[in-house]
Amino acid sequence: MKLTVLDQSPVHAADAAGTNAAMHSIELAKACDAFGYARYWVSEHHNSPQFAGPSPEILIASIASATQHLRVGSGGVMLSHYSPFKVAEVFNMLSALFPGRIDLGIGRAPGGDQLASSALAWPNPPQNAANYPAQAATLKALLEKTLPADHPWSNLHITPAHDSPPELWMLGSSGGSAELAGHTGMKLALARFISPDSCTPDIYDVYEKAWRAAGHSNAPGRMLAIGAFCAETHDEAVLLAGTAVYRKMMMQAGQRESLLSPETVQDHRRRFSVSQEASYQHILSGYTVGTAEQCKAEIEQLAGAFDCDEIAVVTVTHDFQARLQSYRLLSR
Repeated sequence: MKLTVLDQSPVHAADAAGTNAAMHSIELAKACDAFGYARYWVSEHHNSPQFAGPSPEILIASIASATQHLRVGSGGVMLSHYSPFKVAEVFNMLSALFPGRIDLGIGRAPGGDQLASSALAWPNPPQNAANYPAQAATLKALLEKTLPADHPWSNLHITPAHDSPPELWMLGSSGGSAELAGHTGMKLALARFISPDSCTPDIYDVYEKAWRAAGHSNAPGRMLAIGAFCAETHDEAVLLAGTAVYRKMMMQAGQRESLLSPETVQDHRRRFSVSQEASYQHILSGYTVGTAEQCKAEIEQLAGAFDCDEIAVVTVTHDFQARLQSYRLLSR
């Protein structure tokens, strides 16, 4: 079993402006390198009061420079905003600087609201989501130098030339990208923490069926990303998870605010309606929460159900030290 970190660079309470979020990501990566995690992925979010990671490629370079053993990558680059050529150039350069350690995970989602998408695309309109399959295939072909000779970009040269391309992953949460990932020959990372109800093991069956049909010579890859909160006691872990649970409730209601402390969340819960409390409990049930032993048992159960040997862990807390401690306990 391999454990991986998926870091969304949350903005903690003591840093309301997000000034230190990137430094916290680097500090956490250094610790997780020592703890024995396999990879460290950073996400992409725009115009967010909760997450301060709009440029994963910059964080990747900083984290790879500060660590020794981890593979470092994006979870993911939101490809709809960008030229596949530019993304290929950036990650080719990262792979040249850190050979054998760079992953490129791509996603279909915008990673932000409509205002951010409009600003990222200006002066053009935002990309149509229908272009994503072609963007993904083109990106892979550029990195692997397999563009057809009659392709208008076949004479492009991506420098520097080297033999250590990034490992390619496609992100999904409910199966919409499974067939595309298999067809293009990318590994598939499922984000169960986003949508536990619709993230089911049969998604991997669809993925591998498409992989076999496409005739790829290498082996497919699986990763399952979960939300997890680990503490010395079960009650502490449940309290810790409240920040992320409430954040998700508010997002589902179309509201965005700073991450609340676990104690403030519990104060709000005292005024919940019956339906709000049911929603809270349902979201909580989709996370892995408890002591190290309890989390280990659930992680092993999920790995067995999804038939994968790598679990990525997302831990969004109000306090950085609590996040660090959760990853430390899990690693044991």
